[in-house]
Amino acid sequence: MSITPEEIYVPVDDGIQLHTWLYRPSSASGPVPVITMAHGFAGMKYHGLDGYAQRFAAAGFAVVIHDHRGFGLSGGQPRRDIDPWRQLHDWRRVISFITTLEGIDPDRIGLWGSSYAGGHALVLAASDRRIKAVVSQVPTISGYEQSLRRIPVERRPVVAQFLAADDRAQLSGEPATQLINSLDRNTVSVYHNQEILEFEKNFPTPDGIEDDQRVTLRSTLKAQMYDPGIWAPRVAPTPLLMVVATNDVITPTDLAEAAFETAGEPKKLVHFDGGHFDAYASNLEETSGAALDWFAQHL
Repeated sequence: MSITPEEIYVPVDDGIQLHTWLYRPSSASGPVPVITMAHGFAGMKYHGLDGYAQRFAAAGFAVVIHDHRGFGLSGGQPRRDIDPWRQLHDWRRVISFITTLEGIDPDRIGLWGSSYAGGHALVLAASDRRIKAVVSQVPTISGYEQSLRRIPVERRPVVAQFLAADDRAQLSGEPATQLINSLDRNTVSVYHNQEILEFEKNFPTPDGIEDDQRVTLRSTLKAQMYDPGIWAPRVAPTPLLMVVATNDVITPTDLAEAAFETAGEPKKLVHFDGGHFDAYASNLEETSGAALDWFAQHL
């Protein structure tokens, strides 16, 4: 039987509230451990996270999933603008909010992040010792290195020109330029990736919630400047599980493996056979099972 989550708005900075789902286990005799979750770049909780939360809650964990500011029903302007450091600060506020909830053990907090938020998970676990166990799934390790692999050399001057033009436009009071995920290589796009388009079809959002993978152009620049992998050695002694796809071209497999090698114990690396987005669908049982085992062991 599935658990219906409670909807909560969590206040963060600037009068903004984050739309959040709270799952409570169906039976509990006392305060329970809690897992806080968030999705990656342009992702929302509707994109496959309920499957993880249901499994975690059925095993006796409370689960809290939030959408980042500017996405879904969370507040914030401009919409679909991604600043990794602002998202990290907001997530800390969510963690603080969790500790105030009745029936939650504030000393048993687990953190789960995937893709861009998999990178966030490394930074948060290394800098916030309230977190007692962390799962970093298909994580962003180096935005700089990923951009080098994704953007052909001949296209980089064009991208730089677009970024400069966007900055000048904002200086004049115009809104931040928005990008979409397009397969047209002659456009400046978020990814130029068919996998993302298929992922959207598998996890449609409810009516009335914008979802076209559109993000601000400046979000891509901030992503290129974000290298959360350097925090991996600082996660210890917090237990770290890294879940990595064998054929990941979005957050490359080799970058995640190299970052894992720099992390201290206790740690564990789990591979699943597939690409980046297979984690949420065809490999859901495997990836959620590995995370559940890790949280059960360390929380």
